[in-house]
Amino acid sequence: MLELAILGLLQENPMHGYELRKELATKLGTIRAAISYGTLYPTLKRLQSAGWITESASDPSIIPPMTSKRGRVVYKITAEGKERFADLLAQAGPETYDDAGFGVHFAFFSRTDRATRLRILEGRRRRIEERREGLREVLSRAADRLDAYTLELQRHGLDACEREVRWLEELITNERSGRAPAGPAGAIDIPTTEPQKPVAGDASPEPPRPHLDRP
Repeated sequence: MLELAILGLLQENPMHGYELRKELATKLGTIRAAISYGTLYPTLKRLQSAGWITESASDPSIIPPMTSKRGRVVYKITAEGKERFADLLAQAGPETYDDAGFGVHFAFFSRTDRATRLRILEGRRRRIEERREGLREVLSRAADRLDAYTLELQRHGLDACEREVRWLEELITNERSGRAPAGPAGAIDIPTTEPQKPVAGDASPEPPRPHLDRP
């Protein structure tokens, strides 16, 4: 999925590697995984070997002093790379329903045709509905055997799934009616179905009391 994101950004403008990393973080917003240079540069090298991007040296007059050789390289998409991006953008298979795949495709929905957008949204909704039903089954069968924290974590996951299903249903309705979602350009905040990890150093909270009266 990093391949799709890089090609999409380079189709907008040629960029240095550090600019790409920054734009990836901005474009993908809260859905991004940590993108390290150790991940980015091998992917750039692979795309270059495939003939989908090229690299060239920057204008020396605008390069900051002490910049590394790699930092002076500008990456640009090729005609073949644009074709590859279009092919990736048109994909709507099961890999586009997963968390990472869906997030990257959604970030480029403005350049995706409506039929493909709709297939991806409907597939994602089915995937989250399956996840939601799995969590409901766990809660109905094992709630009395779970400790308080695990129970709350399962409830948190269920709540997140229900929020995302509602969000997806709204998007699907908009697509079918031809309306675009309202909102400013930039990072897209997609409801996450993954529980938040605790921050190191946080004080241990009081154990939550299970809400066994909830359905």
